[in-house]
Amino acid sequence: MRRIWVPGTTHTVVVGKNGGVDLFFLSFSVSEIGSNQQPYFEPPKFDLPSSFASLPKPIPRHYPERLSGYSDIQKRMLQLHQSSLVCGYQPGCYIWPREARTPRISMLMGSGMEHHSLSYSLQTSSSFQNLVCQASLRAQETVVSEPSELADIDWEDLGFGLIPTDYMYVMKSDGSGNFTKGKLQRFGNIEMSPSAGVLNYGQGLFEGLKAYRKHDNNILLFRPEENAVRMRMGAERMCMPAPSIEQFVEAVKDTVSANKRWIPPAGKGSLYVRPLLMGSGAVLGLAPAPEYTFFIYVSPVGNYFKEGVAPIHLIVEHELHRATPGGTGGVKTIGNYAAVLKAQTAAKARGYSDVLYLDCIHKKYLEEVSSCNIFVVKGNVISTPAIKGTILPGITRKSIIEVALNEGYQVEERQVAVEELFDADEIFCTGTAVVVSPVGRVTYRGQRVTYVEDGFGIVAQRLYSSLTSLQMGLSEDKMNWTVELR
Repeated sequence: MRRIWVPGTTHTVVVGKNGGVDLFFLSFSVSEIGSNQQPYFEPPKFDLPSSFASLPKPIPRHYPERLSGYSDIQKRMLQLHQSSLVCGYQPGCYIWPREARTPRISMLMGSGMEHHSLSYSLQTSSSFQNLVCQASLRAQETVVSEPSELADIDWEDLGFGLIPTDYMYVMKSDGSGNFTKGKLQRFGNIEMSPSAGVLNYGQGLFEGLKAYRKHDNNILLFRPEENAVRMRMGAERMCMPAPSIEQFVEAVKDTVSANKRWIPPAGKGSLYVRPLLMGSGAVLGLAPAPEYTFFIYVSPVGNYFKEGVAPIHLIVEHELHRATPGGTGGVKTIGNYAAVLKAQTAAKARGYSDVLYLDCIHKKYLEEVSSCNIFVVKGNVISTPAIKGTILPGITRKSIIEVALNEGYQVEERQVAVEELFDADEIFCTGTAVVVSPVGRVTYRGQRVTYVEDGFGIVAQRLYSSLTSLQMGLSEDKMNWTVELR
């Protein structure tokens, strides 16, 4: 059984002095039991002080109650009737709260975890023969004190695939396009209309970022506000409302904190965070959806490519294209990635790791790999295709450029001709999933060039080490890029 103890839920109630009674203590906890991890309520448990030593101890009992969800989570307050718990002090006995009045409570996740605590007003008779505790349920925000144990999976053999975790985050827009307060709920399938805008007209965006566990067990997020900004830019292009930057970042923090036990040990991988924004409202004619839903789910991951940090092998695609000028290639919309599957699948069947795309006008300038930005190294100069509407403005790309400039390299964002591949010293890719991936070989129209046989090139290794040390908290964050969760 995995137990979550919520701090601040032990209450001291001063009763007074009569018949040797000084005080008693009340505490309760929120717990999780069984392999399905269904929460239940552990009812109040009384620890009697020494003055009660001569009295019979109450027999502990559990009254499991399924937790119910909020019907309107935005209210952030239970609309429950006042519940009463009757405790009696009589000579020689002590009465537990009566079973029929065991209150139902609800759990929601907000800033950490919200739970419901019992607050008491005491009404006593002069003889203390009847002590009535009027208990009302109220919502109270607090921070979950998670156990230190990790999820029971093989941390030495993490690939890049979905491992279902505990919680996902859900937030919906109202009729005016504003996003109301979201909630964390159990990870699982979602229900959607067959005529949802995302299913019929592709109104959907996604983001990707990572959380890392430090050696002191604190958690680092890497530049989450950049993902929030990029989603808002993409949403404007796709005619969608989007969460504010603050809403986005807080939702990421809440989701990561709730799934902390799934973050790999330091140096074993990361927690991949996938925010999604989609047109969830029903629409038949071609038009923006009337409602939008923002989701976040997470999964522990290792290396993106099966080669790990070994060099990957790319083939240049000169017939199929990823994006066109004036299209959506510069935003992280879901359709961009479906468009690369045909060429990518064919390339992998021939033994290549991925595809490098060219521009669709001249068919000679590098754009990007299926899900990565590309960099070309020649001497002290690092060149990468300029952001001009057909290339995704990668956050890792942006970070690597800044790290490279600080390391003394010259960085050029410009048109990079495919012929420059044959004269380059190194090639590497960047992206949230891969971070920095060395390219071992590139093939173009039957001609192959080799850069490295094993491991990183000198420049890629230096930049990779600098960036990952910062992401994992191994070096000082002079850029102010990381957000620490304790």
